Order: sequence, then structure tokens, then C-alpha cells
Amino acid sequence: MSVLSADLPESMPELPPPTLRDFRRDFSFSAALAGLVAVVVSYSGNIGLFVSVFAAGHYSHAQAVSAITAMYLGMAVIGAALSWRYRAPVIIGWISAGLAVLIQDSGRFTVPETVGALLASAFVLMVLGYTGLYERLTRRIPVPLTAALLGGVLLPFVLRGVAATASLPVVVVPMLLTYAVLRALTPRYAVPAVLLVGITASALSGNLHPLPAGSQVWGSLHAVVPAFSALSWLSLSLPITILALASQHLPGVAILRLSGYHNVPASPIVGGTGLLALPLAVFGSIGIALAAITAAICTGPEAHPDVRRRYVAGVMCAVWYALLGLFGGAVIVSAGALPLAMIQALAGLALLGTVQGAVVAAFAEVRWRESAALTLVVTASGLSLWGLSSPLWGLLIGGLSAALLRRGKA
Repeated sequence: MSVLSADLPESMPELPPPTLRDFRRDFSFSAALAGLVAVVVSYSGNIGLFVSVFAAGHYSHAQAVSAITAMYLGMAVIGAALSWRYRAPVIIGWISAGLAVLIQDSGRFTVPETVGALLASAFVLMVLGYTGLYERLTRRIPVPLTAALLGGVLLPFVLRGVAATASLPVVVVPMLLTYAVLRALTPRYAVPAVLLVGITASALSGNLHPLPAGSQVWGSLHAVVPAFSALSWLSLSLPITILALASQHLPGVAILRLSGYHNVPASPIVGGTGLLALPLAVFGSIGIALAAITAAICTGPEAHPDVRRRYVAGVMCAVWYALLGLFGGAVIVSAGALPLAMIQALAGLALLGTVQGAVVAAFAEVRWRESAALTLVVTASGLSLWGLSSPLWGLLIGGLSAALLRRGKA
């Protein structure tokens, strides 16, 4: 990641929002391409998780299309607005780790209860952002524990993706080999290439499912009347909120700072994404937050050598997201044509780098290793006790261990 390796990144000066004339002058094909690559990487890395969320949560086809449409259009609106307002490539994504939580536990709840849990998470994020509690809270949660929580949530999906080799080796083995080679040569394009290879191998081996006649192509919105329950808040809202702060907003802000965008305030972005996520959740949208991994594609010099002109990448990323939202029906239908083993392998490989980074961060400090290990294994175990999910148990047990160990050494 060139942004992180730069010794002295150019700092973005304080500038007013651009005019249309400024945007036409600052537009570049490299920035537009960076926005497109970010969308392709994020889409290909998560489409398997989206399909799994909708299946696990018992979404109807109409509800799944609505969720995709609302999410992509919402990300486009706030991403373009923030990039324009701060003249910086502010890239918005969904809460990837939150998808894993929903796959694991949303099946125990109705769709209205899931929507209610997503509303509650969005509301908490909005309050944390606009009140400034976000920065104070994140300073109090040990980074190794949140990293272990993230690793524990995602690890089962990586393992399941590798295990899918046994059920469809003719498709998954070429995907594994492609990932291994391209991660060493061109890491940015590894996941999109894996998607392409998986589709090709599925087609050549006769494993693509035929698309239904008259399939819906356009996106559509269908509201769901939310239902609220304490159990869904504890099992879904709480883990998703913590993971949004730890795995999305924190690294997303860090990437902006390391790229020279000190003019972008963190708290209003956290609050703004939470505020917009409220109406989006009514249509089934997964929570949205600052992007982390794909953000580096748009914030580095590859987008444009001039730090003042990279905001174009953020605006164009929003444009590509809007197109996906408009064709939300096609997104769902095309994903449904892919074999399950390919979807599982794609999701697992796309999450492997994130899991690796999370595990390294979890065990980086000796004093937190015992607590981080407990958080990781309990979360990854899939434990469900008294209606509470494993991410919550992992956080509780790991947090208790950390508190006791700190008290014992005090």
C-alpha cells in the first residue's frame, strides 16, 4: 500500500468545496479508474457474503433486491457528498464484519427483527459520532481485543471457503491458485481476478445455474416495518456497532490521515453515516461506514499525484456505486447463478487478508495475548448460549480476562 509506505505524504490544505468548474478541471481518468477498481474489489469480495446474509436471514427476493438497492444508493449519496464537501476521497463501504454476524445469527430472528437491530446500530453510531463519544470510546477499548473480535468473526468464513474445495475442486482449486499467484504479484487485483476465474471455471464445468426467465434487472425499494427485541439488540446490534467502530471507522480514518487528509473530521463522518443508515435500514440495507481496505485505492498517488485532485476518485466511486444500486435486481440475480462452493471460496479468500491483519494486531502486545486469544477462539467457536451470540460472548469473556489480568498486575 503506497500510502502507508510514503515517508512524508503531502498534506491536504484547507480548501472550500469545489465548484463544477473545479471538478471538470480536476477530473482525471486515473482517478475515475481508481474509483472503479475500489468498487470492483469491494463488490467481488463481498457478493458471496451478501447472498449468504439474505439466505440466512430468510429475506425474500424482493427484500434482498431492496437491501442491495438501498445500500448502494445510500453509499453513493453520502460518499459523493462527503468527498465533495471535504475535497477528499471519502470512500464509504458496508460493515463487512457485520455481514458475518448477520450470517451467523440473523437466522434466529425475523426480517423485521433484523431490520430493528440494524436501526438500533445505526442510531448508536449516529449518537456516538455527533456527540464526540466515538473518539473517547474507541480510546478505551483495547485494540488487541477488537482485532481478536474481528478475526474471530471472520475466521469461520475463511475456513469454510477453503473447505469448499472438497465439494467443487474443478472451480475452487483454480481460484486458490489464482489468489496465491496474484497476491504475490499484484495484490490489488487478486480478488477481482479470483471472481473472474471462478465464473469462468463454473461456466466451463457446467456449474452455472440458469437465470430465471424474466429476471428483475432494475433495483427497487420495499420498506419493512421494524420489530425490536432485547435479544436481537444484544446478538446483532452490539457486535455490529463495535465492529463498525473497530474494523471500519478506525482504520478508515487512519488511512485518510496517513494520506494527508487531516482536514476530514472523524466524528461528523461517523455520525453522518449512522444518520443516513437509519432510513436505509428500513429498506433492509446493511450498515454503512467508512471503507478501510478499498479506501487506500482512492487515497494514494495511483489515483492522482496531486493530493488536491484525488477527491475525484471518491466522487467517481460514488457514481459506480449508484449504477450498482440502479441495477440492484441484476446484482442479486447474477449472484444467484453462481455455485455455492464458489461463493464460499470467494468470500473466504476476500476476507483472508483482513483476518491475517486482525490476528497480527490481536497478538502484537504480550500483555493482551491471553485475553485476545480467549476473545478470538470464543468468537470463532460459534457459541450460542442463553440466546446470546458468540461475538458477544467473546467480547465479554475476553474483556473480563483483560480486566482481571490488569488488576492482578496492578
